[in-house]
Amino acid sequence: MFANTRSSDRRPSSHLPSLPIDKPTHASRRSKGKVKDKAQHAVILDKTTSDKLYKDVQSYRLVTVAVLVDRLKINGSLARKCLADLEEKGIIKPIVQHSKMKIYTRAVGGSD
Repeated sequence: MFANTRSSDRRPSSHLPSLPIDKPTHASRRSKGKVKDKAQHAVILDKTTSDKLYKDVQSYRLVTVAVLVDRLKINGSLARKCLADLEEKGIIKPIVQHSKMKIYTRAVGGSD
């Protein structure tokens, strides 16, 4: 007796919107971003790069590993070795000696 009254009070199931079958669902479209080319830096100091190093570094006001990597197209470990060699020869002098970043400038005049 109660079952008949409850079933007649219910709404028909057709009020729910049906999903269209013929339309494909759209996946999230993310941009893949820009792809940077892999840099091909030298790992060995050849004659031309060595000449450019000793000639041009004397004119740089700020000398860091990143400056040498960018301008001479050498890798970071080679740039660190070059900085140590230039400091030993007295071409550059240190400004900041931090464990993560060493900053040098050109050595002008006599030694301090």
